[in-house]
Amino acid sequence: MRRAGWAWGVLCALVLTACAGDGGGNGGDGGEGVRQRWQPRPGLAWQWQLDGRVDTSVDVPVYDIDGFENSAEVVDRLHRDGRKVICYVNVGAWEDFRPDKGDFPRSMLGAENGWAGERWLDIRRLDELRPLMARRMDMCRDKGFDAVEPDLMEGYANRTGFPLTADDQLAYNRMIAGLAHDRGLAVGLKNDLAQIPRLVGDFDFAVNEECAEFDECAALSPFVSDGKAVFHVEYAVPNDEFCADAKRLRLSSMRKQLELGVWRKPC
Repeated sequence: MRRAGWAWGVLCALVLTACAGDGGGNGGDGGEGVRQRWQPRPGLAWQWQLDGRVDTSVDVPVYDIDGFENSAEVVDRLHRDGRKVICYVNVGAWEDFRPDKGDFPRSMLGAENGWAGERWLDIRRLDELRPLMARRMDMCRDKGFDAVEPDLMEGYANRTGFPLTADDQLAYNRMIAGLAHDRGLAVGLKNDLAQIPRLVGDFDFAVNEECAEFDECAALSPFVSDGKAVFHVEYAVPNDEFCADAKRLRLSSMRKQLELGVWRKPC
């Protein structure tokens, strides 16, 4: 599935230890090439917009937007408004509409995944995928994003055209987390609920779709227990059927339309 305080910052400037803000502010670099990594805390409100020109007027501390389709200027504007900004990139499938589409060997492309122009990637080929994904992480860092939302991180549970295993997925997901962390970026685990117990320590937050519809939200509790945000959306379930449970679990929940435009209905 695709869905693929600034006041604290003042205090951080006065000490030499790394500090993690829990919403708002730029985050910036931590010095000579060292970037302090953001740690989003449970309960932060957010906006997830992957379709259309980003509406920067939504009054929430966290935005999740497409890394390729948005410029450094958009990220900077959101930072000036006190927002943190997450960079959406697809790490599990090849997309025929991305500028780096020609960098992927044809033999690495598997079955179509149900989204127009996309095909699953053979994530076992770590040595070949590492530089390709590193360049995407570089893009997110260079545009000033605070974090990365890597999409399609559970290919092993789908019909990809490759005999992927859970261990293949663990190795790949950890590689993605490491690439983000090497660049000072926080990184979220997208879906992949079955492997949360083994991956919660490698990721800074989670992004989930439809855990309420499938009665799976409790599986995200390890992130909340570790003080890490869970950014959650439902598409079909009405708010009055999932928000009470989401609030009890301390999820950052809202209802969105599947195309992930501007519209949102938060809990």
